Amino acid sequence: MNKITNAMSVDVEDYFQVSAFESCISRDDWENFPVRVEQNIARILALFKQHRVKATFFILGWIAERYPQLVRDIADAGHEVASHGYLHQRATLQTNTEFRQDIRSAKQLLEDLTGAQVTGYRAPSYSINQSNLWAHDEIEQAGYLYSSSIYPVKHDLYGFPSAPRHIFSCRENLQEIPVSTLNLLGRNWPIGGGGYFRFYPYSLSRWAINRVNSLEGKPVIFYFHPWEIDTQQPRQTQAGLKSKFRHYLNMDKMHGRLDELLGDFSWGRVDQVFMNKHKGDA
Repeated sequence: MNKITNAMSVDVEDYFQVSAFESCISRDDWENFPVRVEQNIARILALFKQHRVKATFFILGWIAERYPQLVRDIADAGHEVASHGYLHQRATLQTNTEFRQDIRSAKQLLEDLTGAQVTGYRAPSYSINQSNLWAHDEIEQAGYLYSSSIYPVKHDLYGFPSAPRHIFSCRENLQEIPVSTLNLLGRNWPIGGGGYFRFYPYSLSRWAINRVNSLEGKPVIFYFHPWEIDTQQPRQTQAGLKSKFRHYLNMDKMHGRLDELLGDFSWGRVDQVFMNKHKGDA
C-alpha cells in the first residue's frame, strides 16, 4: 500500500469558462449558458465521500458569487476552499492592477461565504511563468500562503519548463506548489491530471504517480475540473478542432478513472499535504 499522501484538487469552473473556448465564448455571454457545475460538484463530493478523501477546491469567484451554497457544501464536507481568481483570466494577459483586483476580490468573497481564511490560490491555466513572476508578489501581498500556479512543462497555452518540480519558497511568506511532473529522458512529463489524465491510459498515470512517490519520495498534486465528468454538457461546435479535441477527449472515461485513482493512492487536501509539512521552511 502506498504510504505517501498525495494532494487532490478540483478547479471549479464550468465548461463555457475554459481557456480553450475563450476565443469563441465571450465572458459577456457566460450568463446565457446553462450552468452545470452544481450537479457535477455534487457527483464529485459523493465520489470523495465514498473514498473518504478530502480535497482542495480552487473555486472561481464568478461561480461562488452566483452559487454560494455550493461553496458552503464544499467547506461543510471538510474540504479546503481555495481561490481560482474571479474571472478565469490568464495572469499572463492581465496587468498588475487587474491581477491584484481579481485575486483579492475572489479571496474576500470566499472568506465571507465560509467564515474561514483562504490560504491557497491557483492561477487560471497555470499562467505564471518566467514572464510574470511579479504575480507571486501580488499573491503574497493579498494574504495567500501558497500558490499552485506553475506547470513545469512546455505547452502552447501555459508552462514553465525550467521551474522547480516540487514545492519551493518563491517569496518570504509564499510557497509555490507546481503541478506534478515526471522527469524522464531529460524532460518533464505532465502527470498532474486534466487533459493528460484523459489522454494517457490509466495504467500509465498510475505508474507515473507511483514512480514519483516511490523513487523520489515526494507527494503528487493532481487536478481535474467538474466539466470533465460531464458527458451531457452542451457541445461547443464553433470551437477549433484542437480545442474540441482537448476538451472532449475520453470524457466518458473520466469518472471511472477517478474512481480507480482515488482507490489506488492516498489523497488529502493541498494545505494539509504540503503546508503542514513545509510550514516555516520559507
